[in-house]
Amino acid sequence: MVDYILLTFGILSIIIGLLGCVLPVLPGPPVSFIGLLLLNFSRWGHFSLSFMLIMAGLAVVVTILDYIVPVWGTKKWGGSRAGVWGATIGLIAGLFFFPPVGIILGPLVGAVLAESLKGEAFQKSFHAGLGALFGFFIGIGLKLIASGIMTFYFFKALF
Repeated sequence: MVDYILLTFGILSIIIGLLGCVLPVLPGPPVSFIGLLLLNFSRWGHFSLSFMLIMAGLAVVVTILDYIVPVWGTKKWGGSRAGVWGATIGLIAGLFFFPPVGIILGPLVGAVLAESLKGEAFQKSFHAGLGALFGFFIGIGLKLIASGIMTFYFFKALF
């Protein structure tokens, strides 16, 4: 009975982890790792300690990079601290007010507005917004890869 409860919560964690790769309010890879951990405690999962440590490390590194990459993208493409904050606020606002399109366009619009309010020319503001959007997509890609790897091993252990 406990095995089936662990399996159920493990599957839910894997699903929520994958959703968390595109929804910024959910930490995708760490939740996917919890799914692997739950499966490991059941009769179906027999992962080695080194494998689990690698997956935990992957979840931590990707989660940290997810905060760094959009900032890097904004700065690399000419944005300032205001652009970074605008992209972050735009992402959160887009999530709540205009999902799912707002999740994609929120960082772009937020960075452009913040840079424009700071007095930058529209072209420079838009360029910084594109950097924020680019960084956001790279972050999503990294999270999807990490959670996808964990999902693969989760279901490989089942079948």
